Amino acid sequence: MSGPNHLWRSTLWLIVTLSLGTGRTAAVAAQDADYFVAPGGNDQWSGRLVEPQADGKDGPLATVGRAQQLVRELKLAQPDRDRPIVVAVRGGVYRLTTPWILGPDDAGTSRAPVIYQAYGSERPILSGGVPISGWQVDPQGRWVVDLPEVRAGAWDFSQLFVNDQRRFRPQLPKAGYYKIAKAYEPSPAAEGKGFDRFGFAPGELDPAWSNLTDVEIMPFHQWTASRMHIASIDTEQQIVTFQGHTTGTSFWASLPEGHRYLVVNVREALTEPGEWYLDRTSGQLIYLPRAGEEPERTDVVAPRLPHLLLLVGNVAERRWVEHVQFRGLTFAHTNWNLPPGGQAFPQAEINLGAAVAAVGTRHVALQNCAVRHTGEYAVAFGAGCRDNRLEACELVDLGAGGVKIGYAMSQAAATSDVPQAWSDSLQPAANEDEAVSHHTIRDCLIAHGGRLHPAAVGVWIGHSPHNTIEHNEVHDFYYTGFSVGWSWGYGPSQAHHNDIGFNHVYDIGQGVLSDMGGIYTLGISPGTVIHDNCFHDVTSYDYGGWGLYTDEGSTGIVMKNNLVYRCSRGSFHQHYGKENRVENNILACAGQHQLQRTRTEEHVSFFFERNIVYWDNGSPLLGSNWKDDNFRMDHNVYFEASGAPITFPGDLTFAQWQQQRGQDQHSLIADPLFENPGAGDFRLKNGSPAAQVGFQPFDYTQAGRVSPRSLTAELPPVPPGFQ
Repeated sequence: MSGPNHLWRSTLWLIVTLSLGTGRTAAVAAQDADYFVAPGGNDQWSGRLVEPQADGKDGPLATVGRAQQLVRELKLAQPDRDRPIVVAVRGGVYRLTTPWILGPDDAGTSRAPVIYQAYGSERPILSGGVPISGWQVDPQGRWVVDLPEVRAGAWDFSQLFVNDQRRFRPQLPKAGYYKIAKAYEPSPAAEGKGFDRFGFAPGELDPAWSNLTDVEIMPFHQWTASRMHIASIDTEQQIVTFQGHTTGTSFWASLPEGHRYLVVNVREALTEPGEWYLDRTSGQLIYLPRAGEEPERTDVVAPRLPHLLLLVGNVAERRWVEHVQFRGLTFAHTNWNLPPGGQAFPQAEINLGAAVAAVGTRHVALQNCAVRHTGEYAVAFGAGCRDNRLEACELVDLGAGGVKIGYAMSQAAATSDVPQAWSDSLQPAANEDEAVSHHTIRDCLIAHGGRLHPAAVGVWIGHSPHNTIEHNEVHDFYYTGFSVGWSWGYGPSQAHHNDIGFNHVYDIGQGVLSDMGGIYTLGISPGTVIHDNCFHDVTSYDYGGWGLYTDEGSTGIVMKNNLVYRCSRGSFHQHYGKENRVENNILACAGQHQLQRTRTEEHVSFFFERNIVYWDNGSPLLGSNWKDDNFRMDHNVYFEASGAPITFPGDLTFAQWQQQRGQDQHSLIADPLFENPGAGDFRLKNGSPAAQVGFQPFDYTQAGRVSPRSLTAELPPVPPGFQ
């Protein structure tokens, strides 16, 4: 197995650089822009000059909104234009008071795309946040400021960013979790809808807490976590009741004894440096500074807008937002507040919105952009979106997840700043115009997610085909890296022909949630290929923690040339599905077992061929349910490096497994001769027996970003309790 192919990487990086443009190498040079926007600009000026004139009579514009208006006028004046319309935005922070909304009237053409780009190598930031100043230091050393808008009920926020880092509200317990002491059936108000109460241990909850209805309870289920406002605390019976209820009455939405929970936003727990509390009644914001922080030298930002960039085409009228590009822009600081009824969703938190969200949008690209410090997802493509690209971008410090393809947000979830034309659905598209397809997510960093919503994922694909997810780096999430498909069982699914390749995914799960994986698939998915990825360090709280996870009804999926290692349960697990192909992978160093199969079915579940399975902890090779022979295993290499015997279901020896079950007729139990598996070096030495079974070496070092660079500082603060 070869090492890094530096020539290949250098060549591909050159191609990406020339095609995307960075700094002065952009396809349209900054000085050739049609309009300029600058922090010191004026929307009464022409915007044709990059700097203000000495006499102050002309210069750049002050806002992208005004530039957008002038672009519309230019399009009308030059209907036959055959070159891009370019708006160059100077570096600095632009405080948005409303989301930047583009509609069909803002579209470009294939010959004259509209480009909003950073000026040269400068980094403009479009912020939905408000800088906080006017701090007073009280006798306890706390910073305190009065916010009249909060007191008046016109503003609320549950995130705070200090010197470009996320800070957290006070939480109990200070480390670890509380455990539900007793399960209860739903109260009469929630009966048939969901669960809304549980029993707690003495001393954990206090009805005398300040602003009790602002305190949030966060119970953990299996693969989800709800977040609820407190309605009441009964200390005599030791029962807490929520204002809302969980997402349903199924077991996975229940609140059983022993499940974990956290208590968030407790004023009386405000004790640790870096914590803060917003008293909505008085309008007072309190911050406990960290060592070295001083009010006059500290940038504090509170988010105000839930969305920063909205691309809203008219699907019904086939009027698209199209041929628009965003280059080198940073979108930062979006708001999210817990609704009165709480936040509870069956899976992946995809009912949440996004900082950058689109419907009816086609041939739009975000290149070399960043989205950071969000309250929900970073980017979402909903109904009527196709042929859009996210390339060389960085999505970091996310309240929820990275990218959603197939769902942006429902009208019910949308706020008043979203046009009424907004619409979305979690069902398969009813017609071609509503379909979501052909998206590319390439060469992106997607990291430090789930800061408010731990069940969110790095990249989620719903009922959407023909997407390419390649050469991305995804890490530091609490649920799943990639989730592909949104159909449980063998019902209709539009998640087919998706290509997931050359991605590096690691530090997933981190012991917070269960039933998750590096990549998770659902439903009938012919043509979907998951290849040349590296998945490692996938750790669940309880069951789960798999690398490759084909869940309910996964069918027709090919998983090949993947390196998977250090997963807490197994490198591969199929719950149930049909005729998937798992071939030519390296599956190493899993925990509870190496491979798992859960449900027997009448058809062939999967073909498992030409794989190397390596482990050294004495755990079983095969876990769970292998009662029938409706699977095909052959031409594999198995090796348990500690010397523990390898047995097969029914306590069969390898020879008996071959003779009695007919499996692995040409497989071997032999040391594959990795270079240094303990250090993550799975290259094969010369003479490896893997060649005897037809294993084809692949260069797993090609997984990950093609052009690593830092558009944003990677800031991975961990929410209290998520340890």
